[in-house]
Amino acid sequence: MSETSAASLSDPLEPSSRGARDRRAIRLWLYGICLLIFAMIVVGGATRLTDSGLSITEWKPIHGVIPPLSVAEWEEELEKYRQIPEYQLVNKGMSLEEFKFIFWWEWGHRLLGRVIGLAFFVPLVWFWWRGRVERQLLPWLVGGFVLGGMQGVVGWWMVVSGLAERVDVSQYRLAAHLTLACLIFIYLYGLARFLALAPVARSVAPAGRKRPFLGTATLLLVLLVAQIFLGGLVAGLKAGLSFNTWPLMDGAFVPSGLWTMAPAWINHFENVLTVQFQHRMTAYLIVVLGAWAMWAVYRSSAARHLRGAAHGVVVALVVQMLIGIATLLGHVPFWLALAHQGFIAIVMIAVVEFWARARFAEPASA
Repeated sequence: MSETSAASLSDPLEPSSRGARDRRAIRLWLYGICLLIFAMIVVGGATRLTDSGLSITEWKPIHGVIPPLSVAEWEEELEKYRQIPEYQLVNKGMSLEEFKFIFWWEWGHRLLGRVIGLAFFVPLVWFWWRGRVERQLLPWLVGGFVLGGMQGVVGWWMVVSGLAERVDVSQYRLAAHLTLACLIFIYLYGLARFLALAPVARSVAPAGRKRPFLGTATLLLVLLVAQIFLGGLVAGLKAGLSFNTWPLMDGAFVPSGLWTMAPAWINHFENVLTVQFQHRMTAYLIVVLGAWAMWAVYRSSAARHLRGAAHGVVVALVVQMLIGIATLLGHVPFWLALAHQGFIAIVMIAVVEFWARARFAEPASA
C-alpha cells in the first residue's frame, strides 16, 4: 500500500463512532477471510502431499460443487482420471476406493475456494449496500475480490499443466498459485491492520513524520514473499526428498553442482539441488535480518512501539525454520510438511504486523 493511497484513506481527522464501528466490523470480517485462506493453504498443502491435485480433470465452477452421488458417477470420474499421464504412469490399477481418497482432498480444496469467494462477496455487497464502506476504502476491498478470482484462474492453470505430458503440475505454476494465495492473505491482513491502526495515527501524527524501520519491515515482507515462491518451487520439484542433511548439503555448506544445467538461470527453477539450496540460504537471510531488526528496535527509543512486533517476527521465523529443518531431516513426513506450510500464515501475520506498526502506528517519541 503506497503512502499516497494510505493517506487518502485517512483524510478525516477523527472517525465518528459509527465510522469506528463500521471499521471494526469490516476488520473482523477481513480477519475471518484470512482464517479461511489459512485453512485453504493447509488443505492445499495436504492436497499436494497426497498427490490429489489432478484427481479432478475438469473445471466446473458451479456444477463442480456437487460430488459424485452414485457408483456410476464415481466410475465416470475415475475413467476421466485414467486418461491422464499421472494414472497411466504412476497410479495404474488404482482402485475406486483409492481414487475416492485423492478425489475428496481435491474436491474439498476447490469447495473451500468457493466458500471463500462467497464469504467475501456477500458481506462486501451488504456493507456497500448499507453504506458502511468508506468511499476511499471500497476500491481496496473490490481489489481483494478480484485477486481471489485470479487465484481460481491460476489454480486451474496450474492443474492443466499436469493433465498432459506430465505426471505432476508445473513447479512454476504451483509456486505462482501458492504465492498468490499468500499475497492475498498479506493484502487482506494488512488492510485489516490499517483499519485498526490508522484512526489512532491520523489523529495525533503530524504529516510527514519519520517512520522508524519502515524500510526494514518492507524488505522483510518482500523477502518473505520471495521465500514463499522458492518454497513453492521446492514443493513442485519434490526437492525436500533429496539432500536430507543439515546444516551441510551434499557434504558441504555450499555444494557443488549448483549450476550444471544450461542456460545457467534455469538451475534456479529446475535444478533440485539449486532450488533447495536457495530456499535454505534465503531462510538464513530472513532470520538474520529479523534478528538484526529486533536488536536495532530495542536500541531505538523512537521504536518502542515496534518492540513486541519485532520480537514476534523473530520467534515466528525461528519456529518456521526449525519446522523446515525437521521436515527435511525426516524426509518430508506428512504432518511436519503440512505444519511447515501452514505455519507460514503465522510468519506472515508477524511480518505484516511489524510492517503495519512501522507504517501506521505513532512513533514513541511523539
